[in-house]
Amino acid sequence: MSAGAATAQEISLLRAQLERVQGRRLGAAVLPTLPSLASLLPGGGLRAGAAYTVAPSASLLLALLARPSQEGSWCGVVGMPELGAEAAEQLGVDLSRVVLIPDPGARWLAVTATVADVLPVVAVRPGGRVTPGDVARLSARLRDRGGVLLVQGVWPQAEASIAVDASEWTGVGDGHGFLQRRVLTVSVTSRRQAVPRRARLVLPDETGGLSAAPAPALVPMRAVG
Repeated sequence: MSAGAATAQEISLLRAQLERVQGRRLGAAVLPTLPSLASLLPGGGLRAGAAYTVAPSASLLLALLARPSQEGSWCGVVGMPELGAEAAEQLGVDLSRVVLIPDPGARWLAVTATVADVLPVVAVRPGGRVTPGDVARLSARLRDRGGVLLVQGVWPQAEASIAVDASEWTGVGDGHGFLQRRVLTVSVTSRRQAVPRRARLVLPDETGGLSAAPAPALVPMRAVG
């Protein structure tokens, strides 16, 4: 048996093992996300076979990984050595279903493609530029496997772009106190949505997780005259 055939067989066996552990096929139409994020995404979740660009926010990325890992999907994280296990667990990520590859080196794209062969969700921070051919080949692999790619950086032909438009910390008074929570304004721009969707999310909230921010209190107008 050739080396290529042996590798393909090993990948097929690993996929079968993962499917048995997860109790379902990897090619689900949409992978679920936390409710506060689901309302922003086209289709209410992460579409199988698609790539998404994500703002350079570790908390936002971990929030996107939380629900898929809770539901049994294995997740790979490539090229993010600073990603903290404690923060991930606090945001609801099931660490038993996460594979970390902190430093893939110059072959980061090949590593990402290999991981995408066996894991349904892969997050990557590109270690260099990609060519249109690279993007086309990995996109075809994602469609074939039913996987999802989350990219912290530029990625042509992405299904959607998940951005942070504003960030506000609360909890600090006049020179004293501790940072308690952060309110993010998150927007999603998609080829499937003519108008970007936006929401104010607390990340982290009082529990360290993600929740919708309460609507700003209305200030009554004073009568003039």
